[in-house]
Amino acid sequence: MAKRPTIVDLAREAGVSVATVDRVLNARLPVREETARRVHEAAHAIGYHAAGLITHRLKRHLPRYRLGFILRNPAQHFYQEFAREVEASVSLSQSFHGIPLIEFAPSHLPGDLIPLLKSLGNRCDAIAMVAPDHPKITAAVEELKAKGIPVFSLLSDFACGVREGYIGLNNRKVGRTAAWMFSKAAKRPGKVAVFVGSHRFQGHELREVAFRSYFRENAPTFEVLDTLVNLEERQITYEAMLDLIQREPELVGFYMAGGGMEGAISALREEGKGVDLVAIVNEITPETRAALADEIVTMAVATPLRRLCQELMLLIDRGIKTGTAEMPGQTFLPFDIYVPENI
Repeated sequence: MAKRPTIVDLAREAGVSVATVDRVLNARLPVREETARRVHEAAHAIGYHAAGLITHRLKRHLPRYRLGFILRNPAQHFYQEFAREVEASVSLSQSFHGIPLIEFAPSHLPGDLIPLLKSLGNRCDAIAMVAPDHPKITAAVEELKAKGIPVFSLLSDFACGVREGYIGLNNRKVGRTAAWMFSKAAKRPGKVAVFVGSHRFQGHELREVAFRSYFRENAPTFEVLDTLVNLEERQITYEAMLDLIQREPELVGFYMAGGGMEGAISALREEGKGVDLVAIVNEITPETRAALADEIVTMAVATPLRRLCQELMLLIDRGIKTGTAEMPGQTFLPFDIYVPENI
């Protein structure tokens, strides 16, 4: 049985004295906020038995918020990890005591998303969600804004001018970076496939447009094929990838602007080593990591989920305290790049 962490272990992990940890635990004498947070994070990291008490001490005078989050595809590792980071960032917030309510949308259709949005709007002080850009969703966000409930777009922007703010990657830069890497990695010119989850996801659209733009400008000997919609579904992507390999002898690779890369990876593994394609995908998951290690995937562009969630907590706190913004903005995060040599 593993040894239960002690106060000495906690002090060592946090880089402070045992006396300082005691002051944080028992609220004796003032402790700098930065120091208290270090102790708090260290307690959760090592599984210290009084981690919950430290959280309570730190937040006893803070406002309490109920926060709604709408994510997608609960079976996908990426969204499972996203949910974990949301819960951790809410727990570690220094500005408020938050209760996260996380829902997973069954699809990207407005008919599935709007009921979730309205339900959370009746229970929450703020909402953040992954959603397509659709007039019906914009109208629902506008109703919540009129009630003073800020809504934030995650990963892919929607309801521009109405939602409180966007936080995610600069998707235009992501698309051009993918095209740059593709043009350098391809051994010969040829045909290039592009997959998007839906034409309604603004993030996918921006990546696709930027990807095509780079080739028009810098690598015109490549032919980018008509865009394929995969609904971010594994099976749809798998079948489409096999069809491409068999139908397009000049195919030199593909770019996955959204999800569903697991299906493409399965198709490439099935076809074997004889298929030498450039494959650029999104996010680092157990499957994309394994595909990078096996050099089936050339590059993965990943969202820094922990940083995104930490930044989101600051935006949510500001949005609740100051009211909806007159000029809703965008927060772009630097993206991570994974290749077979740095996983």
